[in-house]
Amino acid sequence: MTGFFKLPLRKTLHLLWLAPLTLIGPAFAKAKPTPVPIAYLTQEQEAPPPLSNLDPFIKDKGLPGAELAIEDNNTTGQFTGQQFTLKDFTAPPQGDPAATFKQNIGGKYRFVIVNLPSAQLNKLADLPEAKDTLLLDIASQDDTLRNQDCRANVLHLLPSRAMRADALAQYLLKKRWTKLFLLQGNHDEDRLYGDAVKRAAKRFGLEIVSEKAWEHTTDARRTAQADVPVMTQADDEYDVLVVADERGEFGEYLDYRTWLPRPVAGTQGLTATAWHRTHEQWGAVQLQNRFKDKYGRWMEEIDYAGYLAARAVGEAATRAQSNELKPVRDYMLSPAFALQGYKGTPLSFRPWDGQLRQPVLLAAPRSLVAVAPIEGFLHPKTELDTLGYDQPETTCPLHK
Repeated sequence: MTGFFKLPLRKTLHLLWLAPLTLIGPAFAKAKPTPVPIAYLTQEQEAPPPLSNLDPFIKDKGLPGAELAIEDNNTTGQFTGQQFTLKDFTAPPQGDPAATFKQNIGGKYRFVIVNLPSAQLNKLADLPEAKDTLLLDIASQDDTLRNQDCRANVLHLLPSRAMRADALAQYLLKKRWTKLFLLQGNHDEDRLYGDAVKRAAKRFGLEIVSEKAWEHTTDARRTAQADVPVMTQADDEYDVLVVADERGEFGEYLDYRTWLPRPVAGTQGLTATAWHRTHEQWGAVQLQNRFKDKYGRWMEEIDYAGYLAARAVGEAATRAQSNELKPVRDYMLSPAFALQGYKGTPLSFRPWDGQLRQPVLLAAPRSLVAVAPIEGFLHPKTELDTLGYDQPETTCPLHK
């Protein structure tokens, strides 16, 4: 002991400080973190015919957002004794995602982020192998999947078409642009968006004074400049041209070509979206920069949905201190659940239809115009429920 105190004072204090760590170090080394595995299921997409050279086809939308969220989950997991992992399962272009699920996911993963078309989502949810699995849908906008075709084991991360149309209608009403001209494409998804616009117009007291279906043909002699003025003529005056063109086949050609000088909104022009590259408030710029630095491109809507899906599992697993399905799912659907979404208010799931409550951004191509719910639209519980189907309106049979 005498020799110990002959050491220089600084070194003696250093050894005394390390002594407790030496004693507790092995205890920490033996404690293994609780694993929280998450699967990511998608199908490889073949590049569609390019509509514009300005928007290159992005093959891996969704997955990078989920990967970034896993990093954030594990930052917290270091302190809570949990380790989050993400495994990507991609079905081939002509393959069956349900078969991929049965072979690789069923019985092995409790939490699955699903990036698949709406038609395949419920097929997956109804598999016997998915009974004890929570599917986090990051791709669909269909209102039927939140209503009559809802499933108890599915949660939806993107805003539905009704939420988007309601957000747009609130802004138009605030601007007193109450007379609408609805120009609709000929695909099923265009009709669904058009139906959402009609519902929102009725809900917020707007008037659709004219409605047309797009009639552009492949005749090279008929250009967008020639078609648009003709298609945008109406018998009645209107304030806004609302377009329903989810595939982007004609909507981009409407600006500055309409018969009357009117703003364009809907699927093009002023759009309602979950995420946009111009969004920088409430810490969003840090998330945007992290994503761009890591992946070399802007974060897209589905990337954001993937981020929220993985973060939702992380937040619920951390709070519930569990990696089991029931406690994590119960916490997600409880009033206590609050997810940071970089939109100024916590996000939460609606227990009656599995939809994530969230503000909706209203964005022009290069600027953020507004964030809905618009100020002045009130609700007895939360203004976020002024967007989309509220609890008294739901037709989801599982939550009646």
